[in-house]
Amino acid sequence: MFRRMGTVHDLIETKGKQQALQLDEFPRDVIEAAASYMADEEAGIGFLYSGWCQAALPHRKLPNDQGWQIDSERVRLVVEPGMRGTDSGKPEPVGVPFGSRARLILLRLQSEALRTNCREVELGKSLRDWLVRMGIPVGGRSLNDVRDQTERISRCRLTFEVRRGARVGMANQSITESAIFLDDEEPSQGRLFAQAQVATLSTAFFETLKRHPVPVEESAVRAIANNSMALDVYAWLAYRLHVLVKPTPVSLRALKQQFGAGFNRIDNFKTTFTANLRLALAVYREANVEGAQDGLVLHPSPPPVAPRVVAVRPLTRG
Repeated sequence: MFRRMGTVHDLIETKGKQQALQLDEFPRDVIEAAASYMADEEAGIGFLYSGWCQAALPHRKLPNDQGWQIDSERVRLVVEPGMRGTDSGKPEPVGVPFGSRARLILLRLQSEALRTNCREVELGKSLRDWLVRMGIPVGGRSLNDVRDQTERISRCRLTFEVRRGARVGMANQSITESAIFLDDEEPSQGRLFAQAQVATLSTAFFETLKRHPVPVEESAVRAIANNSMALDVYAWLAYRLHVLVKPTPVSLRALKQQFGAGFNRIDNFKTTFTANLRLALAVYREANVEGAQDGLVLHPSPPPVAPRVVAVRPLTRG
């Protein structure tokens, strides 16, 4: 299904990025992502709720009144679009969050809340600077996209259904306790929010996040920040691989159910998924994943962030 990714890092180390590109042994975007990740010396750890690693948001915009459902082996996620009041007296749906920008904003909110052990996360210049660090230039259309996704995140409602054998647990929750109110300043001014703007995670979501966090490398996220499916695959591998005790097959049908909503043909999904898996493995060097005739075989692998690194970063009250 794909070539073992560990050798792309070895190739870059022995030959250099430019020669690796000339050899044409790996797709250009894989070499670019791996080289960017390997050269990134700005250490940073982010955190995601484990549910997001198993069931993620849509990649593309849906009709504003349409909800979203995605299923994985153990988790079902349902996202309901929020409503916005209008001067006509009839509320209108704002749509569910989607794409890479929504994922980056959510990563920021969750990471900062865990870092400070506080549900209140400061936005304003802080979020803008963080997005720029992730390689997202916040200006013009990009700024409008970020504003749009923050409102969608603020207003939507989630239902996570977790299955364990015959038992099913369900949690209905919002991500934030109150909406992130945007200021009216023109995008050209380069501001996202009023400088003192604070987003408060809902109590239920924050407590769930604290019980089930998955550490990820910011340098890995930064190298694939514009690709929502690659981000999802990376998060999934970060969640799955280090807890395995033996090689575990995952069928192509199961992969399509989790990552392939919107694909009618399984062969079209396989092509797209394989390309994104390569990108995810390019920024997760220790991942041991093999292609199989009908899917993948996942092998026990070290996590992307060593447990001792997470342990030495104490949480402080913000």
